[in-house]
Amino acid sequence: MKLKPISFLLAMTLAPWAHGVDLLDAYHAAQGQDSVFAAARASHQAGQEKLTQGRALLLPNVNLVANSNFNDLVTNSATNARFGLPNPYNSRYNSHGYSVSLVQPLFRPQNWLAYSQSELQVAIADAQFRAAEQELVLRVAQTYFDVLMAQDNVQLAEAQKTAIAEQLAQAKRNFEVGSATVTDVYEAQARHDLINSQQIAAQSNLLIKRRALQQLTGSTSDELRALNQELKLDPPQPAVMSSWIETASQNNPQVTAAQAGAELADKEATRNMAGHAPTADLVASYGQNYANGGSFGVGSDVRSTVVGVQVTVPIFQGMATQSRWREAEANRERARQDLETARRNVELQTQQAYLGVESGIAQVGALQQALKSSSSLLDASKLGQEVGVRTNLDVLNAQQQLYATRRDLYQAEYNFLMSRLRLKAAAGDLSEADLASVNQALY
Repeated sequence: MKLKPISFLLAMTLAPWAHGVDLLDAYHAAQGQDSVFAAARASHQAGQEKLTQGRALLLPNVNLVANSNFNDLVTNSATNARFGLPNPYNSRYNSHGYSVSLVQPLFRPQNWLAYSQSELQVAIADAQFRAAEQELVLRVAQTYFDVLMAQDNVQLAEAQKTAIAEQLAQAKRNFEVGSATVTDVYEAQARHDLINSQQIAAQSNLLIKRRALQQLTGSTSDELRALNQELKLDPPQPAVMSSWIETASQNNPQVTAAQAGAELADKEATRNMAGHAPTADLVASYGQNYANGGSFGVGSDVRSTVVGVQVTVPIFQGMATQSRWREAEANRERARQDLETARRNVELQTQQAYLGVESGIAQVGALQQALKSSSSLLDASKLGQEVGVRTNLDVLNAQQQLYATRRDLYQAEYNFLMSRLRLKAAAGDLSEADLASVNQALY
């Protein structure tokens, strides 16, 4: 009775995707639905604008200013009588005008450095987005395999429950005819009750894993392509860890972004050192101002044109320039340490992934052999029970060992495939093609 609500929820969860999907289908859906990747895409688009903003510092600035004013002046002066005006004299008139100004930087070292910094900011945005693309591949694969593993656990629990139920029925029959003790019945009943609990937990875990896949892709399905029984255990190529570490140190997007960040910090320190450097600009302006009245009732129409070079020499800015330079120096050291940390982390990730592939091959092979041995042990225990040299408990233990070995084998196979993808990601070379290669292991 306790399984009905879970089964109902599972059925409701599976409704959105009526057809079966594979790993590539899930990945393509996640590209359009995953909010984490969508945020990374938007961040990348924003980062591309840094180059345009940096280039703008080298281009001319043109401004248009226009004005229209109503003036109300009261003049109290002894000269008013000379012009035949009352004293005080009140004049009201309108004035309007416009001006166009242009400033073209000629010598601004800080602007050139800022422009080169914008190129590095774009490089950082590109590296971060490439890392987000690889991270999406890994998250999709891990979530997909989590669902498959949860399905395997449900199937194993159901199969184990059926096998234990058979042993329980047999123990009851043998007890009734006197060929078994009540202890055998209790042992089988205890195992049956335990597997009931494990089946409920497996069903609940499957529901959670499917919800995670639905959150990532926007849809889910109860017809995911499962892992092929003939899994190819290909070793990494090249089969030399140092080659993978060298490739990762050059191509991993974390290292690329940290390297660009260190160069950016260097240029920022240099740019702040130039805070006391003089600047030179080409300035030009044209303006016209008209007034239909004035202090003595006389209007005006003035046109002006100015072209020249303006030189500015910073002398004292309240110690702000020195403070910014010290801040930039500290940030440069921090960026250097961040780069070293990124290199060490990537080296460790590469080693872990490489060893994960190698150990995964060995572990899968060992568990495949262990599965054969466990199956043989179960057959022998059943036969021994029939002839009286093995007990019901021996058979139950052999069954539990068989299903535990099968579960461990499934998990090892998924871990092996994930290690392959993580190794490519550590080397900075993970792409959809690698996911398609793993997808071929599904049927």
